[in-house]
Amino acid sequence: MKKRQIVNIINFIRACEPREEVDLVESVREQLRLMREHALPGTFLLQYDALLREDIVTLLKQEACGDFEYGVWLEIVEPQVRAAGIPWRGRFAWDWHANTGFSVGYTPKERERLIALLFEKFWEIFGYYPKSMGSWIIDAHSLRFASERYGIVASCNCKDQWGTDGYTLWGAYYNQAYYPAKNNAFCPAGTKEGQIGVPVFRMLGSDPIYQYDMGLDVGTGAVKVQGVVTLEPVYAGTTGGGGVPEWVDWYLKENFNEKCLAFSYTQAGQENSFGWRRMKDGLIDQFEKLARLRDAGTVAVEPLCESGRWFQDSFPLTPATTMVTESDWANNGKQSVWYNCRRYRANLLCEGNEFRLRDLYLFDENYRERYLEEVCTSHVLQYDNLPVIDGNRFSGHGVLAGLFAACGGERLHFDGMVYEELSADTAKVTLTNTQIGDFVIVFSPNTLTFFCGADFALLEIHDPQAEGVPACLVEEKNLSFVHRGFPYAVRLSCGRAVQEGWGYRIDSVQGRVVLEF
Repeated sequence: MKKRQIVNIINFIRACEPREEVDLVESVREQLRLMREHALPGTFLLQYDALLREDIVTLLKQEACGDFEYGVWLEIVEPQVRAAGIPWRGRFAWDWHANTGFSVGYTPKERERLIALLFEKFWEIFGYYPKSMGSWIIDAHSLRFASERYGIVASCNCKDQWGTDGYTLWGAYYNQAYYPAKNNAFCPAGTKEGQIGVPVFRMLGSDPIYQYDMGLDVGTGAVKVQGVVTLEPVYAGTTGGGGVPEWVDWYLKENFNEKCLAFSYTQAGQENSFGWRRMKDGLIDQFEKLARLRDAGTVAVEPLCESGRWFQDSFPLTPATTMVTESDWANNGKQSVWYNCRRYRANLLCEGNEFRLRDLYLFDENYRERYLEEVCTSHVLQYDNLPVIDGNRFSGHGVLAGLFAACGGERLHFDGMVYEELSADTAKVTLTNTQIGDFVIVFSPNTLTFFCGADFALLEIHDPQAEGVPACLVEEKNLSFVHRGFPYAVRLSCGRAVQEGWGYRIDSVQGRVVLEF
């Protein structure tokens, strides 16, 4: 059966850009024109201050039609805060610092007032409440309030990144969408009772190979502020991005290859504050390509609210997804498989004839986000989940972090990678012709299985000086971790773990290791 492959064009609208002089209306007008030209539906999300701009509102009302969805963008601005009777602490009328520009910078009750003002202002202008609400990050209290009070059906948040613009979002669903936990907006819930029933779609179209390690120097360690390799049309550097036509061709081909389990997804578009000149060439290129893919039946281009309703109708709980990348646009011989489910996410990275599990984060709906009830008082914010393996943050001082397969003291090498889907939620990757035969990894909702025709070992390696490495107690059948005071564990239903150096080793039993979550 053909997989559903979704593109949301999401352009969000600010009415203030203090960093440079930009025509904020021109960007919106040209985006609307270009989308009409290609008959591409999409979503425009308005910040509170944009609702106060008569020129922006008039333009949107003139262009209103069934193809365009209007929703809200939850960055907090001065007129909104003052209307709520809260002192404004920002440097400008819109301030991107976390403690002023985002919901986490306010108490839960203040968040409710600010959201109510936003939704009521939208109603006053358009005569209905919006069905979609997005932001770089929205805390769980605010998402739940908007869902229960105003009935939103979809939300979106920023890609995984470290420190970019002051926002660290690390260790969640790498792509597609999830139902957030009531305790943590960045964590997929494990149960119906523990979830907010509004799917959150991951924005920006991250490069599945290179964004994760952006800026990493194994000699000196991970950077404090990552760069960007995404589908955003303003990024056109040598590392790729949405302003590089060759990268866009590669990204669309790899992302929409139907090797995705539940569905494939990406978000296109750009906020108006970058200005039309900077986004124009990339958007023109992308929208032409998206229209061709739409016409060929490869993708469905639709507003965010439609994707949200489809997700709610199709999945009572967060579905398992994969993102399989079998070629490397930079010709460095890299391949990647991302697997996401309600219990964990994992990433297999192949480079040349070498491979490692680059990433493994666990999800637990009881792990509370930092800002569920507390106020963010810093200009930076951080959301995360429960680390087990982190090939970026735990690398440094000449150590490349990850989980490596070995036999007889030698790391395994392979000839080729073969991806298969065993069921709706289970994927199998075969790494062919290693020194001990084909090496197989099976990703399933509760287990991660490694097996081969001979015994092997899995070697966990990290830089002992890296920040954020969780405390770990290694027992034969259990790996017990603590992160931010929260305990969690990986159980071995097959295999034996032993402490080895700064990491640990897992020895197979009859050629098999099974990790349970």
